[in-house]
Amino acid sequence: MKHPFDRATGLVRQADGAFAGQTDSAYANMVGPFGGITAATLLNAVLLHPARQGDPVALTVNYAGPVVDGAFRIDAVPVRTNRSTQHWSITLSQGDEVATTASAVFALRRDTWATTDAGFPEVPVPADVAATFLSHAPRAWTRNYEMRFVRGLLLDTSKPAEALGSETVLWIRDQPARALDFLSLAAICDAFAPRIMVRRPQRVPAGTVSITVYFHADADLLQTCGDRPVLGVARASHFGRGYHDQLAEVWSDDGRLLATSHQIVYFKE
Repeated sequence: MKHPFDRATGLVRQADGAFAGQTDSAYANMVGPFGGITAATLLNAVLLHPARQGDPVALTVNYAGPVVDGAFRIDAVPVRTNRSTQHWSITLSQGDEVATTASAVFALRRDTWATTDAGFPEVPVPADVAATFLSHAPRAWTRNYEMRFVRGLLLDTSKPAEALGSETVLWIRDQPARALDFLSLAAICDAFAPRIMVRRPQRVPAGTVSITVYFHADADLLQTCGDRPVLGVARASHFGRGYHDQLAEVWSDDGRLLATSHQIVYFKE
């Protein structure tokens, strides 16, 4: 049986070279699909494209408007291919309207000197953190993830608001478990609640406007991760005038940095 994630990101290539897809109610959010599943689906259009070269290095997704329930079309166009990099323009449309735009950079990666300046947090192993299965959560997409919160719960009212920060640290993986790949990694980078609801524990309308994911792992490294939980860290730098940024890191369970992301989020009070 096909995993729910693979069903939701599945695409069928059309005679004109575009891809046809369908929203999946299992990944529904407040308005339209979970942004992470949309990002993963856009990335999948490039991964499935016969002109694709290399692995993804960067993906930027701009949520121009809501994706309504039903069918959609994705056009993925390689705008330039160099010796080692390939640049893509991607659009998701429904009828005559473009709902989402994206760009991606793929590359033929090579061995070089490497180091990681970011530090892997001191955290308990996943087995020592209680799992949170959000089977009754109002947002359907959250039910597809096993989350083990180390700190930074959403809407945590156990502490005074002035004592709260914007950071969340948690172990996360697909539910049911699924081997990590570029698609699921892209989706996980958007699986953190808007920081406004961690920093100020109250529900407010909020949503991602634009997100960029940087992939530091190649396909071989992701394969070694299997279906084990990965560690996610998210925080904000600034809130104000209706928007806040949101930075995230995703680490393997043995301390290797797999991806980082940066997004801008709107919020209303």
